[in-house]
Amino acid sequence: MPSLKSNALEPTRSDLAGLSRGQAIVRVLPIYGLPILTVLLIGFFSYLLPESFPTAINARSILSDKSIIALLSLAAMVPMIAGRIDLTIGFGIVMWHILAISLQVQYELSWPLACLIVILAGGGAGLLNGILVEIAQIDSFIATLGTGTILYALALWHTDGRQVIGLLPDGFIEVNAMSLFSVPMPAVYALGLAVALWIITERMPIGRHMYAIGANEKAAALNGIPVRGYIIGVFVASGLIVGFTGCVLASKLQIGQANVGLDYLLPALVGTFLGSTTIRPGRVNVWGTVVGVLILAVGISGIQQLGGAFFVEPLFNGVTLLVAIALAGFAQRRRSVVRAPSTTNSETTGASGTSSHTEDGDGEASQSG
Repeated sequence: MPSLKSNALEPTRSDLAGLSRGQAIVRVLPIYGLPILTVLLIGFFSYLLPESFPTAINARSILSDKSIIALLSLAAMVPMIAGRIDLTIGFGIVMWHILAISLQVQYELSWPLACLIVILAGGGAGLLNGILVEIAQIDSFIATLGTGTILYALALWHTDGRQVIGLLPDGFIEVNAMSLFSVPMPAVYALGLAVALWIITERMPIGRHMYAIGANEKAAALNGIPVRGYIIGVFVASGLIVGFTGCVLASKLQIGQANVGLDYLLPALVGTFLGSTTIRPGRVNVWGTVVGVLILAVGISGIQQLGGAFFVEPLFNGVTLLVAIALAGFAQRRRSVVRAPSTTNSETTGASGTSSHTEDGDGEASQSG
């Protein structure tokens, strides 16, 4: 069966074959501009801060501190591929890290069982989001904002505004404290999740179907893709990842408190939106998301070491989010312009539904017949 042509911005070998070396560099540069900028920032801060920035201690600190954001960004990326947004990533992690500690301290459960319950609870919250969005037909922004606020309220009720403190087993603490070849375990988790999601989204039919739904839901349904199951599934997957991240955060903090977690929401969304401007421009993608989080981590670390004030981090995140959304919108419009002249009327109709999403699918879903 024929398949729809990919409308990705990244050039193919045939696109680059007829270009001079300079033209080819200009054509490729926007695609890898963010990784290049990350390398330049590392070099810039290493030059200004030779005694503190280019050190193993600083690298470990960045990897350890920002791995939680990386995990949440990957969780947010999954629904975004299908054209939805999940705001419970910021609210859920508040509830789940508190629950992970409470189950051990107050209810004396073993830490593996406590973590399993938390991860399943995260998946259950994702299932609720999927039902509200796909079956009740509530906008994903409103639905997840509502469920997220309820989770936050439950966290406040459970803690009564106090910290949850107690003696935690060494095995649970090692979930965050361990290292693998001197790499902090949270970074290993983030890398492992990124590889798994990359295989699923880029190398398996399920990923192409998710991108097809994000590009045009009606066209995907006409091609035989079970849209409802996929939409519910992406929210469940996001919830499971957030539940796991809550366990990692609990192991790191070793206390449960409701005033943490929401600070992770904006950086996680920034990383995801920023990731849609690189590697596979015009759509969210795994390695773009990882690079987006990395450039945030490098930029904030360098600015703070240069003496930046306490408000620098939220200011940097806010400005970067606006820039990321603007760039993502530009990339999406450019994809539409590039695609329009070479598509048939039916293909153009199939791509017309992308304007309401920040990302676009690769349009590789098979046509029925």
